[in-house]
Parts: sequence; C-alpha cells; structure tokens
Amino acid sequence: MSLTCGVDVGGTKILGGVVDEHGNVVEELRVVSPATDVAAIEDAITRLVTELASRHEVSAVGVGAAGYIDKSRSVVMFAPNLAWRDLDLRSELEARVSLPVVVENDANAAAWGEFRFGGGADVDDLLLVTVGTGVGGGVVLDGQLHRGAFGVGGEIGHMRVVPDGVLCGCGNHGCLESYGSGTALVREARAAAAGGSLLARTLLDRASGDAAAINGPMITECAQQGDPFCIEQLAALGRWLGEGVASLVAVLDPAVVVVGGGVSAAGDLLLEPIRAAFARELTGRGHRPLAEVRPARLGNRAGLIGAADLARYR
Repeated sequence: MSLTCGVDVGGTKILGGVVDEHGNVVEELRVVSPATDVAAIEDAITRLVTELASRHEVSAVGVGAAGYIDKSRSVVMFAPNLAWRDLDLRSELEARVSLPVVVENDANAAAWGEFRFGGGADVDDLLLVTVGTGVGGGVVLDGQLHRGAFGVGGEIGHMRVVPDGVLCGCGNHGCLESYGSGTALVREARAAAAGGSLLARTLLDRASGDAAAINGPMITECAQQGDPFCIEQLAALGRWLGEGVASLVAVLDPAVVVVGGGVSAAGDLLLEPIRAAFARELTGRGHRPLAEVRPARLGNRAGLIGAADLARYR
C-alpha cells in the first residue's frame, strides 16, 4: 500500500493525514494554526508530519496552503491569512522532515482531490467552486491540474462581477467573493436584521436579538427549517454564484462544476439557485451541453486528500 501525507494549512487550524492510493484517510491529526508566526507554522507542520510518519511508512508530503504558490510548487509568494511572503516552504520542510515535499494552493489541492476521488472522479474536466468565508476555486483540464503560467491560476473568487462594487479583501472592488461568499451572506442578513426588516425577525430571534451574532450556520439552519427570509438569502447567494459559474464555463468548458466549502452544507437550497442562474446566463444556452453542477463529496478533507495525492505523483 502506497502512503503519503497530506497537510491542509489554514488560518485557524492545520489538518494532516496519511492517505492511501485510493484516497482513503488512514489517520488524521489536527492542530491549532499559529498563523502570524512563520517559524511556529513550520514547527507545527513538522511535528504533525513527524508524528504521522512515526506510525506509517510515508513516501512524500503534500502541503496545501491558501495563497499564491509558484509554478515549481515550492515558494509561497503570498498568503493573505498566513505570515508567509516569498518563502521557499518546500526546501524548509524537506530539510526538517527528510521527505520529498510538494506545496500547492489549497483550492487547487481540493480540486484535485475531488477530481481523483470525489464529485468529479468520472470526468476529465472539472471546475471546483468552494464557498466559505471567501470564494475559492480550482480547475482540472484534460486530466491535468491547471495552474497557469506562473502557478497562480484558478483564483475565481476575484473575477470582477460588479464594476466599482463592494470592496473585496483583495483590495479590488466588485469581486465574485464580495457577493457570493459566506461573508456576503452574513453581511446582507445582518444588514436586513439591523435595519428592522420584519422578514428577518425569526433569524434575529434566533440570534437573541443581536444582529451582529448572526452567522452562516444559523442562516442555513433557519432556511432548512423553512424560514422564507433565510431561503431567499441563500437563493440570492446562489444567483451570484450561478452567474459567475456561467462566465467561467464559457471560458473553461468543464464537464462538471463541483460546489464545496462550508456554505455548501445548505445543499439544494444553494445548489438549485446556482443551477438555475447558470442555465439562464450561459452563453449559447440551448445549443450546447450543460455542465452538471454537483455537490462536493470529500468535505473538509478534500484539500488534505488532494495534497497527499499530488505528492504521490510529484
């Protein structure tokens, strides 16, 4: 059995696991991410990998991190939520763990995981859309992960959808992330509740009368219980995402669009509006095959599994 180690590095946690050639997670560990301290992040990854490798015969390590990773899959050029700037992370970690290391963007790693073992395992061309705090994405074309000329392709959340629109965390205005993310969902719901909307009354009651306490899982839970306001908030989010997907499909022409991330826990309350807006806005609609929009299957393990698999075929 071939075993590799996958590590998913986030702003709040580091998730690591040993993965076999079939995408099965043999063992998994989780530690808190010391996101603002470069040395402490590397120490945490090293401890996690060392512990897993002490119990399993691991041949390589794949690390997925939110940020711009260069074409060589070695240098983290920029990570918005981590203290990494122009860091040759691969060399640093290889010296520490004495194993071959591959570094990959976290959304790319998740896209590869879903392509190999999840929602796109039956196709050669896939677009992954992850909907969480932001909007991430990854692209697989002709069975190959598409990274672009400099390694930073697939940043679909920062495609502009509204000129001079809402300020995005990236510094630009009107990005898809500003309208189609969990952050946008919460922003709009809080604004309605704080503004005295009677439609948001049930949601506000759930938050004990404090609009600032409203969060994404709360909105999803109310929607699943039939609250019309929360259902419409998810539908509005889905419309933004569906329109964005239509533009991306016009360029990439994937066989399937896989939707993952924390907000995708809403299921068809989010997926059906995405599908409807996508079908309505796709160029050439009615005269071309319509890519299937599917839910992701690997959950929060997609990045870990994908990174481990990329290390196996480095």
